[in-house]
Amino acid sequence: MDESRPGRKVVPYRLTAKAAEERIRFLAQLTTNISWGLHTLERMVEREIADVDALRVLRDGSCAGEPELTARKEWKCKIVKRIRGSREVGVVVIIIQPARLFIKTVEWEDLP
Repeated sequence: MDESRPGRKVVPYRLTAKAAEERIRFLAQLTTNISWGLHTLERMVEREIADVDALRVLRDGSCAGEPELTARKEWKCKIVKRIRGSREVGVVVIIIQPARLFIKTVEWEDLP
């Protein structure tokens, strides 16, 4: 409760899926804003998902669910997009302030 304004609750900031999509799409336009984790690079090779496909997902995909706040107070969400005919790719991305993206992993959405 906000002590300076009795009777008013402080509502924490919540990043919406729409706002996350917009921020991710904007930041993904420049590859210099993106960091690829070692785990991500290994999964890309293992799952045969090319970097250009992962970038296409970030630039044109949609947020699958609502973004989650991580323990480090950064926003994480999965962006998905259908590519290669009928296959859908998911890219788990963390928005690092002020203006960076960290790609945590990539995966095929149609596999169990």
